[in-house]
Amino acid sequence: MTKFGPHEQPLPELFADAALPALSDAGIGQNEIDAFYLGNTLGGMTENASHLAPALASHIGLRSIPCQRFEDACATSSSAFKHAVQAVENGVHDTVLVGGVERCTPTTGKETDEMTKIFASATHRQYEQPTGITFPGVFALLTKRHMHEHGTTREQLAEVAVKNQHHGSMNPRAHFGENATVDDVLESPVIADPFHLMDCCPFSDGASAVVVTSPELADSYDGEGVNVTGIGHATDIVPIADKQGLTETRAARDAAAEAYRQAGIDADDVDFAEVHDCFTGAEVIAVEALGLVEDGKGGTAAASGLTALGGEVPVNPSGGLKAKGHPIGATGTAQIVELTEQLRGETGDRQVEDAEIGIAHNLGGDTATTFVTVMEVTA
Repeated sequence: MTKFGPHEQPLPELFADAALPALSDAGIGQNEIDAFYLGNTLGGMTENASHLAPALASHIGLRSIPCQRFEDACATSSSAFKHAVQAVENGVHDTVLVGGVERCTPTTGKETDEMTKIFASATHRQYEQPTGITFPGVFALLTKRHMHEHGTTREQLAEVAVKNQHHGSMNPRAHFGENATVDDVLESPVIADPFHLMDCCPFSDGASAVVVTSPELADSYDGEGVNVTGIGHATDIVPIADKQGLTETRAARDAAAEAYRQAGIDADDVDFAEVHDCFTGAEVIAVEALGLVEDGKGGTAAASGLTALGGEVPVNPSGGLKAKGHPIGATGTAQIVELTEQLRGETGDRQVEDAEIGIAHNLGGDTATTFVTVMEVTA
């Protein structure tokens, strides 16, 4: 994957900076790729480019193979990854290049207010967008309800930001590489109560890519592989007002249950997790939905050190969306890159000790679409 943050180069060049190293890592050439699955959400709105899969494939030298673009809001490249895994599992393709790319910073010519409006296109068009709600407001609603039901505090939210900033400070590809304190978070401007600026992930540019292949072919490749043992995909009700509960994120629970079932594990077996912390409150709710902590205990998890590096179940050792950044279409496969490198023992100072099982949790929209992926060290 590329470093996340502002990038000046065009979208095809940015994607090539992730895709070509992915091929190199596997020790294979373009002629060994049977299909290309791309995650990109905003290209039509920000790049005036909607037919991106063949354009990006052409740029990196892929010819005469199926190319497909996927879109599922912030879970876009997780969707592409799931379909790539299923295609290989079912014998449709032997080896698939899958990844995502997005440019969300002002280098695209879109200012912050315009990008915020574009992001909000993933909310309900008739019932939510006319109210002016944007995603800081969406997740503020969920988090305020969690605070009301479980006593979660602003200081506990700030501890999530502090933890992930610290993890990001050890990740050379993170958008933000600086440590922060609870006071730094609480003294930053309020964006949507209870979120301050430092509770929020940034708009980022970036790209990520992985090679998905069969166990039989993996043995013939140069790169060290890891196993995908489960992928759950579930959808919750839209709009927000019709959800059964605002804090349980039903799709995440259903996706996790399916991923754990496929992998033959339960939450207690998970060594570390990459979760979708677009806002600090999103991580609090996610760790509960994934079964990593008891319901209502997500607020204390970061402050207690449970989810920090060295804790019982480190969450977002990459820095997460909060510090690593969030180029929408690239986020899902960036989580897969982090799981792969952690399970291969390649992440340096932020390495999770004795990591054998990792999960990735990626959501799209107002928690409506969720993917949970289980990956394990190759036996």
